[in-house]
Amino acid sequence: MQIETLKDVLNWTRDFHQHLASCLHHCTNQHQTERAQLLLEYLAEHEQKLVAVLDGFTQSASVNALNTWCYEYLDKHPIVRHAQCDQPFAQMNTEEIISEIAGQHGQVIDLYRYLQSRAETASAQDLLAQLLALEEHEVMRMAQSTNRLEDL
Repeated sequence: MQIETLKDVLNWTRDFHQHLASCLHHCTNQHQTERAQLLLEYLAEHEQKLVAVLDGFTQSASVNALNTWCYEYLDKHPIVRHAQCDQPFAQMNTEEIISEIAGQHGQVIDLYRYLQSRAETASAQDLLAQLLALEEHEVMRMAQSTNRLEDL
C-alpha cells in the first residue's frame, strides 16, 4: 500500500489492526493452553473494535487533515508485522503474546508521534493527537486487561 496522506495512514492502520485481529483469531483454537486461547480471543476482539473506531475517524475527520501529505516516515522506518499468519501466536506463551502485541502497537504509536511532530496544520495536529491518544489508551487498556487474566 502506498502511503502518502493521513487518510492513507488511517487506512493502513485500519488494515494493520484488521490483519492482527484475523491472525490472533486464527491462532486462538490452535493454542495448547486455555489461558492463551482466552487471551488471543480477547485481543482479536479488541483489535476488531479498533478497526471500527478507525473507520469512524476516517468518516468524521476533517478533509483537510486527511489530505495532509506524510510519506517520508515509512520510507525511513518501515513497520514490521507478520506478513502472513503462519500460527506465530499459537507457539507463544501469554507473556510473549502480550509483548509482541505491545511492540506492534508501539510502532504505530511512534508513527503517530512522529507525524504529529511534523504536522503543519492545526487540523492535522489535532487528528494525529486524537489517534495517538487512542492508540496509547488502547495499549494501556489491553495491558491492564491481560494482566488481570494473568492474575487468574
